[in-house]
Amino acid sequence: MSTFWRDTILSAAVQKGETRIVPWIVCREAALEAGIPPRQTEIWACENGICPSRYERSVGTLGLDGQARLLSSRAAVIGCGGLGGWIVEILARAGVGEMVVVDGDVFADNNLNRQLFCDENSIGKPKAQAAKARAQAVNGAVEVTAWNEFLTPGNADKILAGCQIAVDALDGNNARSMLLSTCRGLKIPMVHGAIGGFWGQTCVIFPEDTAPWEFMSGADKGIEQITGNPPFTPAFIASIEAAEAIRIMAGVGEPLRKLLWCDLKNHEYHKVELGAKGVTRNS
Repeated sequence: MSTFWRDTILSAAVQKGETRIVPWIVCREAALEAGIPPRQTEIWACENGICPSRYERSVGTLGLDGQARLLSSRAAVIGCGGLGGWIVEILARAGVGEMVVVDGDVFADNNLNRQLFCDENSIGKPKAQAAKARAQAVNGAVEVTAWNEFLTPGNADKILAGCQIAVDALDGNNARSMLLSTCRGLKIPMVHGAIGGFWGQTCVIFPEDTAPWEFMSGADKGIEQITGNPPFTPAFIASIEAAEAIRIMAGVGEPLRKLLWCDLKNHEYHKVELGAKGVTRNS
């Protein structure tokens, strides 16, 4: 395979401060001419000390090595509604190379208040397809697979195959338990998030960790059945979930293996230790 595209990127790169920057469109055009996936040229650029311009404002935080790891990663987002829409948006902008988006539902009127991909023209349309279209519109280098079905014991292993991480954007503990069971079997971490009214929680669950709902009596739903979900809580918790997924894939910092509990009404935030003998709260 010809490697002329590398010379194209090298010749277009310019020094900007401490970083060499290449216009992202040069990477895209080089990939098209060479007949290779766009993310392949972006990975090569990052691995060779050159930042595609679209990631210029991220690289100071994640580093070029971290950006290359992101572009080489495969993440699953399970649920494309209130939490999932914001998660997909952030992961696409961050440059997660492959995304699997999963949701068997369609948009309804009551999604208009909070779900990023729901507008007045999308009522009745599949959420997973909307997530795929948006991600590819935001970042054409991201390869997206959409599953217009709910995660089940029969399809979970197939859907999550090859993923380094799964992000929970589900709305019930029964579905979360099934997702976690699959993640444990595949030995990959799961980023958990849940919301209700002003309240939300999030944490990273590794296969050997205890999940928050495993301390509960088995209830599937929570306070959200009474409070509903306003526009701001999903965006807030989804941002933390996306940050954790990105940090893990990019290899930046230590994962949040305690439950972060958030009260946006009173602005109280607590980290809750999850252990085999019970729950203790730390400020």
